[in-house]
Amino acid sequence: MSRLAGFHGKCRDPELMQQEWTKQLAQLWPLTLKQRAFKVRANAGMGWIGKATANLAFKEGWLVVMDGTLFNRAEFPTGETDAERILHAIKNGGVENTLKRINGDFALAIYNVVSDCVWLARDRFGTKPLYYANTSNGIIFASSIQFLLGHPDVNASIDEDWVTRYAGSHYRLIDSVSEQTPFENIHQVPAAHFVKSKEGQTRAFSYWKLEEQGDLKGSWSDLADQYRELLLDAVRLRYQAADNPAFTLSGGMDSSSVLASAVHLTHEKQTAYSTVYSDRTFDEREDIETILGSCVSDWRTVPVDEPNLVEEIERMVAAHGEPVATATWLSHQRLCERVAAEGYGSLFGGLGGDELNAGEYEHFLYFFADLKAEGQDALLNKEIAGWVKHHDHPIYKKNHHTVEDFLVRCVDLTREGCCLPDRKRMYRYLDALTPAHKSVLVHFEPEMDTPFKSYLKNRTYQDIFRETLPCCLRAEDRQTAAFGLENYLPFLDHRLAEFMFQIPGTLKFRNGVGKFLLREAMRGVLPESTRTRIKKTGWNAPAHQWFTGGGAQLLQALIHSPEFRAARYYDKRVLAKLIDEHVAIIEDEEVKDNHMMFFWQLLNLEIWLRWVERQQNSRNAWTYRETEHASSFSSR
Repeated sequence: MSRLAGFHGKCRDPELMQQEWTKQLAQLWPLTLKQRAFKVRANAGMGWIGKATANLAFKEGWLVVMDGTLFNRAEFPTGETDAERILHAIKNGGVENTLKRINGDFALAIYNVVSDCVWLARDRFGTKPLYYANTSNGIIFASSIQFLLGHPDVNASIDEDWVTRYAGSHYRLIDSVSEQTPFENIHQVPAAHFVKSKEGQTRAFSYWKLEEQGDLKGSWSDLADQYRELLLDAVRLRYQAADNPAFTLSGGMDSSSVLASAVHLTHEKQTAYSTVYSDRTFDEREDIETILGSCVSDWRTVPVDEPNLVEEIERMVAAHGEPVATATWLSHQRLCERVAAEGYGSLFGGLGGDELNAGEYEHFLYFFADLKAEGQDALLNKEIAGWVKHHDHPIYKKNHHTVEDFLVRCVDLTREGCCLPDRKRMYRYLDALTPAHKSVLVHFEPEMDTPFKSYLKNRTYQDIFRETLPCCLRAEDRQTAAFGLENYLPFLDHRLAEFMFQIPGTLKFRNGVGKFLLREAMRGVLPESTRTRIKKTGWNAPAHQWFTGGGAQLLQALIHSPEFRAARYYDKRVLAKLIDEHVAIIEDEEVKDNHMMFFWQLLNLEIWLRWVERQQNSRNAWTYRETEHASSFSSR
């Protein structure tokens, strides 16, 4: 894996600046990243740190640095490194045309000496991070918030709107504004965009998007064949690029399909890692065991029980530079640490599969909205009956009343494909906020994109670019990077996405069972017991247990402590009541939704606020600073 950083603006002493920036790169990222490079040309400097040959190139007035991997190298034949290949393509075809040709996971910084212009670009789904901040001297950019936050020219004020959404609402809301970060003056380059910086002005441009193209024609069997070939090729390209890969494995279709595809291609079983729990709520061992004999050479389980929450979240926040979305990522951190410790260099996963295949439970409801809008009442009733049969839950009930309530709340049937914000979910913990922050949340209007005629397609598009996927991609990237691993997600191949957004809902759902086309595509690749399993547990962690007993005592002590940094956001009386209610639900085994996700966010926010204070107090770690009247290095 690798990381990048750089600047565009006036530089008084390039040599001293290069020394300082190289030092900062080395301090932020793992000791395993021993290769590094930094080049300054005219008014820009770019640095790279990683495992292998420096992915930085300069030729004929162009400077290019890349974090990530180019998968379709055969289409970029000129150059030894990916940065050189891209530089050559840009010289001949321009920046935007080159970005459109890339199949890869990447963050790119590009500089042209003649035009004195910088382009910052991210891959189509944002698998690789890229942040920037405008300063009085120009623009500073890097793969991490931490690099920018530590720089003395960057204003480190937190963004109160972002933090309020995290504090009091659902994690799905935090990425609604795609360029926003927890810091007011630090921005991220949106997925599938490039930011152009010239003459002190920055502006973002989209170079790719999923758009309405109508549904593909053909039989479901022919489409399943096409899907299988696309997925196999996506896995093949990434496997060829991978360094000593291992695979994450849960009990669901997505990670199993990626693993089985690799076995199908290589004719070799693979090493797989799974998190396991003594609490059976989210433990998937029984489901995972059905794939072991045919696909796994060595199955390594990673127990996650009774974690030291404060200690582990502190590690995560330090790696992320922000509060972490859900408790699942604590389990993922444990898994990454184990994978790296046992000598593997990269990790494959199934992230993106739910978004492409409409695999979340709530996606059924948007499919029902499409059937309702199309007047397909008979099929709608049949699919609801199958949904109830296969997926009813004592807490999350499945019935016609649930469907009708949803249609009123979350879609506008008078406007084609128009999905509405789920305000019931948004406002569940509204009363836990102070009046001022409650007002911020109530007045926030989530961005709701409508590029398609279908409610289901717009919902899954929303998940990819504004809700579930962005925070998950950040978590996977930060935690694999923290242990020097490269992360590969074959479902996030743009060819697969373009294909699946031309597949109708009737080929994603069939008789109340989801992921129909994926199941058909994996016929002969996945074991039948895995391919035909209907039950979906979902990769999650038993945080409901973590916030009882000692965990509940930790929360109570925290909210009543004078050092409680997040007190300015919350009504402590409501917090105390929620803690007691959560404990009662778990201990009395009540058939009622608990508050584990809210408490995860509460504890993460508190730990992150303390981390921010430490960062702000230690900003003198940088000795380099450019000002109009000072030398490149101050004596601070």
